Amino acid sequence: MKILVTGSNGQLGSELQHLSSPHQFYFTTENELDITNYSNLRSFFNTHPIDMVINAAAYTAVDKAETQKELAKEVNFKGVEYLASLCKEKDIPLIHISTDYVFDGRNYRPYTEEDKVNPINNYGESKLLGEQAFKESGARGVILRTSWVYSSFGHNFVKTMLRLKRKEELRVVFDQIGSPTYARDLAKTILDLVDKDINTFKAEIFNYSNEGVCSWFDFAKAIFEMEKAKIKLNPILTSQYPTPAKRPHYSVLDKSKIKNTFDLEIPYWRDSLKQCLQRIKDNG
Repeated sequence: MKILVTGSNGQLGSELQHLSSPHQFYFTTENELDITNYSNLRSFFNTHPIDMVINAAAYTAVDKAETQKELAKEVNFKGVEYLASLCKEKDIPLIHISTDYVFDGRNYRPYTEEDKVNPINNYGESKLLGEQAFKESGARGVILRTSWVYSSFGHNFVKTMLRLKRKEELRVVFDQIGSPTYARDLAKTILDLVDKDINTFKAEIFNYSNEGVCSWFDFAKAIFEMEKAKIKLNPILTSQYPTPAKRPHYSVLDKSKIKNTFDLEIPYWRDSLKQCLQRIKDNG
């Protein structure tokens, strides 16, 4: 198949580029294919044979989205709306990436795909609008909600902790609970879905993150333990580390649906973290 990947210079897009696949990909960056520019997008669809689209393009600066609300909506909502409408018109399935931040974090058990959405920040709201635009378009394909994404590429929590590992002391929030997702595992799952029959789905939502649960404090502690970094970690409350955007206190995703539907095995987060840290070392 010939597959268009948008946002290919991000964490997920970069991981997709580094995995082997029998398919042919058009890996496009924002500069090469801006999903918020409908005429350019339409022209690309008209001049390239495309069998499937993976939308990895997104505005992901959660705190900046509080002041750049329109920009976040332009990418996460309008861009998805344009892509989905073209996919519907050309009868091409779309795999779209969404987020745990569509939830408010007040649950006491892992969120299922059917749970009520209620974003508490502009980023989450813009991503929810994107999901709704995909659904309303009538296009075929799936929405993958994921959480706490990190990779050996780009900017993320793991890379930030590695940058700070020579400090003597660090404070990390312990009352936000979720599941880290290694972008490489997510990319492998997407390639699995490419080879499954997703044509029968119409914007069907599936949750995906690595197995297991932790706080940001636990995540940081695991990173420093694996790196053998002697740093004193102090657990703090979210209220002690105010940020422009509110974060859900609990955003663990129930992955039963994707595992049962596609017969998937999902790696445990600590095992994937170890792999990522090794890749970062190998890449120098």
